[in-house]
Amino acid sequence: MSTTASEAAPAGTSTGRAAAMAVELVGVDKSFGPVHANRQVDMAIEAGTIHGIVGENGAGKSTLMKILYGFYQADSGEIRVKGAPVRIRDPRDAIAAGIGMVHQHFMLVDTFTVLENLILGAEDQFWVRRSLDQARDELIAIERDYGLEVPPDALVAELPVGLQQRVEILKILFRGAETIILDEPTAVLTPQETDELFKILRRLKAEGKTVVLITHKLQEIMAVTDAVTVMRDGAVVGRVDTAKTSREQLAEMMVGRKVLLRVEKTPAKPGAPVLSVEGLTVTDEAHQPKVLDLSLEVRAGEILGIAGVSGNGQTELIEALVGLRGFTDGEVKLKGQSILSGYQSSDPRELRHLGLGHVPEDRLRMGVVVGFDASETAILGYHDDPAYNGRLLSDRAKVVAHCEELMQAFDVRPADPLLRTGSFSGGNQQKLVLAREIQRDPALLLVGQPTRGVDIGAIEFIHRRLIEMRDAGKAILLVSAELEEILALADRIVVMHEGRIVGEMPTAEADRRKIGLLMAGITEDAA
Repeated sequence: MSTTASEAAPAGTSTGRAAAMAVELVGVDKSFGPVHANRQVDMAIEAGTIHGIVGENGAGKSTLMKILYGFYQADSGEIRVKGAPVRIRDPRDAIAAGIGMVHQHFMLVDTFTVLENLILGAEDQFWVRRSLDQARDELIAIERDYGLEVPPDALVAELPVGLQQRVEILKILFRGAETIILDEPTAVLTPQETDELFKILRRLKAEGKTVVLITHKLQEIMAVTDAVTVMRDGAVVGRVDTAKTSREQLAEMMVGRKVLLRVEKTPAKPGAPVLSVEGLTVTDEAHQPKVLDLSLEVRAGEILGIAGVSGNGQTELIEALVGLRGFTDGEVKLKGQSILSGYQSSDPRELRHLGLGHVPEDRLRMGVVVGFDASETAILGYHDDPAYNGRLLSDRAKVVAHCEELMQAFDVRPADPLLRTGSFSGGNQQKLVLAREIQRDPALLLVGQPTRGVDIGAIEFIHRRLIEMRDAGKAILLVSAELEEILALADRIVVMHEGRIVGEMPTAEADRRKIGLLMAGITEDAA
């Protein structure tokens, strides 16, 4: 990494304070072809603190941290650790400099024990048994010092996700990290596991460690950090002390305008059942059950939210309901008409014509074709509609005009129907998919992870459109890994765990603790 002695220190620091800084980034710049990911970034992270980094998608947060951890090399700029310049060419250099990173998707070997994962890559190649014995003693000491108890001989595959995350943190501490970077650490945790993680982070801070927290959840930033750096368009737009700011101020700094963080809605006025599911059982490709004897009902004019940790059957449920996956038992009715029964499943096209809309949880895999232009993506699944076709071929002018109308109604930017879908941001791709499905005026909309990977400004827009659809008398089945989103949007909530519904309640009677226990498979009586 090239540096110059004349480069300025980050704002808010001085030479006299350098020793108090765990990490400093000075003038860090990085481009990927025409994309300018980091723009002369100055950032100072004080030792012994929990420092948050927030920003919209594409703001440059992850790129910056990957530079700090050695995944990328900056085009220019300098990294300083405890005031001294360091060159970090790969993760080994980062670890040697006392920097560790816990990734959103864990880097563990499921078939290894906790202890074996701990020493993987750091074992004594000549005396593995001696390394295991030494590592066991050190692991027990680290667990005791930081309150990170995990059975050393347990197989990682048998541990709940919260304990797997502890193993990742233990790996970093075992390698001597003083600064720990966590990338979206609560994405797969229950509320109780999130609370436990925050206790661990505070314990790490109390023991003198420095924590860098990347998250899009502003309530978590407010709950656990000491200071926050806000990024926008690859640059730092501000650094604030957490105690002196608010979620609203942070959101405005991220987006560049005021953002409504709460969902405004009137009480639902549910009508007749639109979707009825009875005894549904779904298996995966290996014939393992993923949905077990599930029954639910969604009525006109309401949003039914399905809460649960990802991987508990929600994906398979939605895919079965839209005809993309077969099932072994049960019956599904749409507006009283049986559409799926036993081994039979309807063609997804037929279901769409019956009034079923679908916003898939993975838009890139199932919702868009990145090589198509926006006007083509805007009619996917409905391309046989006479409104878009002439006698032999599609009517290009009508397709483009249709897309222009959708872009205006759903604020898709840039409003260019001929631009490749892959050239739009994630938030605008999602708005394009929502526009396509909502514009068809379906009686039932199945929505999976509506705001996954979406900027905070687009989240506000998407939530508002879903509420408008509910108020127009439509039925919505909402699946989201974000409990706050479920609580904000849903009128009723069901909780899924290991393929079963383990609880149901009106949102007005729901609380985070009760839902969190159910998400972990713990009933109120058992608790």
